[in-house]
Amino acid sequence: MEFKVQKELIEHILINLQPFLEKKDATQITSHIHFEVLNEKSTIKATDIEIGLLITTKEFEILSEGKFTANGKKLLDIIRILKNGEIEFILRDNTIEIRQNHSKFKLPTFNPEEFPKFPEIKDKPKISLDSALLIKNFKKITPAIDTNNPKYELNGALINIQKEKTDIVATDTRRLAVATINKNSQEELELIIPKKAILEMQKLFLDKIEIFYDETTLIVKESNMLFFTRLINGKFPDYAKIIPLHPKYEIKLPKKEMIDAIKMITTISYDIKITFTPNLIKFNSLSMDNIEAKTEIEFNTNLKENIEISLNSRYLLDFLNHIESEEFKIGINGSTLPFIVQEENFLTVIMPIIV
Repeated sequence: MEFKVQKELIEHILINLQPFLEKKDATQITSHIHFEVLNEKSTIKATDIEIGLLITTKEFEILSEGKFTANGKKLLDIIRILKNGEIEFILRDNTIEIRQNHSKFKLPTFNPEEFPKFPEIKDKPKISLDSALLIKNFKKITPAIDTNNPKYELNGALINIQKEKTDIVATDTRRLAVATINKNSQEELELIIPKKAILEMQKLFLDKIEIFYDETTLIVKESNMLFFTRLINGKFPDYAKIIPLHPKYEIKLPKKEMIDAIKMITTISYDIKITFTPNLIKFNSLSMDNIEAKTEIEFNTNLKENIEISLNSRYLLDFLNHIESEEFKIGINGSTLPFIVQEENFLTVIMPIIV
C-alpha cells in the first residue's frame, strides 16, 4: 500500500481525530488511527469505543490500495515536524513508513481487521431536527453539564423531543439550563448524550447534518464525516418540576450593564450579592476576609421593596454570555429560593447561596 498527501490536509485530519483516541494505554488498538485507501477514496477513523469519528477524502494520491493502523499521537507528532508539502506513506509488512525528501520515519502497525467496527446507519430511525439550531442550543446549555457526577445521566445533556417542541436540558444540581426549539415533531423521544460528545459535535459540525439513533447509539452524518457516540443509559431528572412558573418578582434587566457590573465584582470574588431596589441595582462581593468590592447601576426596577439574592456569578455570566437579546428577565420568589433568568427560548434556574 502506498499513497501521497499534502501535509496541511493530513495534519488537519489527524488533529480532528485526536479526541477520539484511547490516551492511557498505547498498547490498545483504540490508541491507533485506522487508514483505508481504496478506489480513489480514503477513509481515516478513530474511536475509543464510546465515541468515534470517520473522515473520508478523495485528496490522497493513491499509488496502491490497502489499509493499516498507526498510533494516532505519534503519527501527528511526526507530521507536525515535517515541512509543508507532499508526504509519502508506504506500508511494508507490519510497519508504516512516513517519508518527505530526506526524512524517513517508521511506526509499527496493528492488524487493521481487529479495529473496532463503526455502527451503521442502515435501518436506524432519523431525528427530524434542524441541525444548526440543535448545535446552537447545545452551546447554550453546555456550561451546565456536570462532570464526574456519580449519577451518570447528569454527565450529559437531555434531548427531549415532544410533539410541539424539543427541549435541550442540562444540570449540575446547582443550576438547570433549558433551551427550547419550537417545532412540531412526529416522534416523542428522550436521549441523553455525554458531555464529551456534545463538545466534539460543536467543533466538528457547522453545515447540514443528518442524525440517526437506536437504543444505545447516536450517529451524526455529514458529507465527508461520520460521528458516533454511545448514549447514557439512565433517567434524567424531571426538570419541569424545578422551573419556577409564576415568580413573585419579575424584572426586565439590561444585559451589558449587568455583565459589566458583575465582572467588576469578580476581580475580588465570584460569589456575589445583588440587591434590587426601586431605583438601583447594587452589587457586593461575598468574601471571607476584609477584601471587598462594591458597585451599582441606576435602573428603575419598578419594585416597591428591596430584594436581594446571593449567587455564584459564573452561573449568571454563563447565561448572559449565550443570549443574543440586549435584555433578559429575572424571576425571584425569595432570597433562599431558586431564581430564574430567561431570554425567549432559553432559561436557567439558579440555586442561590444561603448566607
